[in-house]
Amino acid sequence: MANMLGHLVVDGIDVTEFKLVRSSKDIENNETSFGPEMCHQVFGENENIFGYTDLKIKLYYSAGSLQTYLGISYSDKIDPKKLAGLKADDIEGEIRKVLAPGYFTNLDEFVSALETDKSFTPHGKLLHSFALESCDGGEKRTFEVYYCETTIPGFLDYHKRLQTFLLWYVDAASFIDVDDDQWTFFTVFEKYLSSEGDIQYATAAYATVYRYYAYPCNLRPRISQVLTLPPFRKLGLCAELVQAVYSHFIIMPEVLDITVEDPSDDFQRIRDYVDAKNCDKLPAFQPEKLYEGFSQEMVDQARSKYKINKKQARRVYEILRLKSTNTSDKTSYLKYRLDVKNRLNAPFQKKKLEMKKLEKVLKPDEYAATISTVGINETQNRLSGQYLAIEEEYRRVIHRLQHY
Repeated sequence: MANMLGHLVVDGIDVTEFKLVRSSKDIENNETSFGPEMCHQVFGENENIFGYTDLKIKLYYSAGSLQTYLGISYSDKIDPKKLAGLKADDIEGEIRKVLAPGYFTNLDEFVSALETDKSFTPHGKLLHSFALESCDGGEKRTFEVYYCETTIPGFLDYHKRLQTFLLWYVDAASFIDVDDDQWTFFTVFEKYLSSEGDIQYATAAYATVYRYYAYPCNLRPRISQVLTLPPFRKLGLCAELVQAVYSHFIIMPEVLDITVEDPSDDFQRIRDYVDAKNCDKLPAFQPEKLYEGFSQEMVDQARSKYKINKKQARRVYEILRLKSTNTSDKTSYLKYRLDVKNRLNAPFQKKKLEMKKLEKVLKPDEYAATISTVGINETQNRLSGQYLAIEEEYRRVIHRLQHY
């Protein structure tokens, strides 16, 4: 039976197509299409869809306001009567659970709704505008960053449509509780001229930040979700977005520091770049200070000027010190490596001290069993690999610092 039905099982990623539509011409233009990076949060852990032949799923969004069209097409669908009651997966039912209400299933109605995008303007307060080189060498592209709170009229309806992208591009994503007014939002739009010469906006990226309370009367903002939509990646938008978040909060005296919730490797690299670029201007992070080692002065200046916490300030120190170190000089390079390895080794040393205490109170066989469980030797062997991985990450950040 499995062999007979194998052709009716498809990978959801392969059959799903996205578009950010600026005009009806984009619908027929294959170059405007892009695919999801994952779909297990919609179609299940194996990401498969069963029961259709020539299946295609189309999720089109108007570029500005993100009005949504869902189209599902196929040449054939299994008949439960002929296959012992086996039913095809309910595709629209699964997608309906994650789409904002009011989506279109009629393409002509969606095309008509594109007219409303001509009058769409971003919600909230304009924080920052910047220009980037066009990929084709043409005129520079203009982008704007806006700040929003949950009370801004119309924003939450827009956000319901925007957050649906998370499930296709961010693993373990979840929709936030917008009834909590401590959530704040930062959105990035491309500002462009339509074919008629009118100014219009296209959604490009966004971030959510939660304002955590810190005793006694302070705030500790935490960056939670960050997403750049695929057509706008590798332009430098995320770094501009992070800097806009920083600029908004660092002027507030009640803000202690700005943290990040469970950052991905890609986002941590962007965060490192922005923080290192900023701290590179501070007196405490100049080469002559870096060679003396990590200091409280660095912690204080990073926190007071850019609201960077101690752990992140240490990463910035290591990045900038590597940037300033002549790695052809064996002595200088060795000092740097030992400095980083000592930090990596600190938890291991703490564990060794704990084990020495246990050795005094445990019987030899109990102590041997504990050593085996804790895996100290394995931890020690892993340190070298950890260092090499960190230096590789730092070098990627340094390469970008040298070219900004």
